[in-house]
Amino acid sequence: MPSSLSLSAAVLAIAALVAGALVPFQAGSNAVLGRALGHPLWATGTSLFISMIVLLPVMLVMRVPAPTIHQTTSLPLWAWFGGIAGVIYISAALILTPKLGATSFIVCVIAGQLIASLLIDHFGLMGLPVKTANIGRIGGVLLIFAGMLMVQWFSHVE
Repeated sequence: MPSSLSLSAAVLAIAALVAGALVPFQAGSNAVLGRALGHPLWATGTSLFISMIVLLPVMLVMRVPAPTIHQTTSLPLWAWFGGIAGVIYISAALILTPKLGATSFIVCVIAGQLIASLLIDHFGLMGLPVKTANIGRIGGVLLIFAGMLMVQWFSHVE
């Protein structure tokens, strides 16, 4: 681990690790919800609705100011993609998790996230700072991709 990793960066990394640990539970619970409600899209809508029910009181308690019309209309079109991506991810998770299993689904998600993230960082897409795709970063992503292939291979060996 590089010595430049500060305590605050370590705390942030742990917070991200905990957030990531919740994702398989989200996929599993949404898969059950999809079966119970009769269609994956009902589960997607329900999941997003519950998210709003949880989010709104938190925003009220934190006294988060509402954005202005100018703030919302001056955004680039790609800034709205997060909502679309959320629907795609939730729907894919609840359709694919029962078929692949939680581990296989999540390892594929992680591999896809890392490949896309490496490209976003390297080219500074979506307004993020450029972080060059050097040999260490590419190698780390390739190792995770290899891990994804191993999980897929051994998921079908039983």
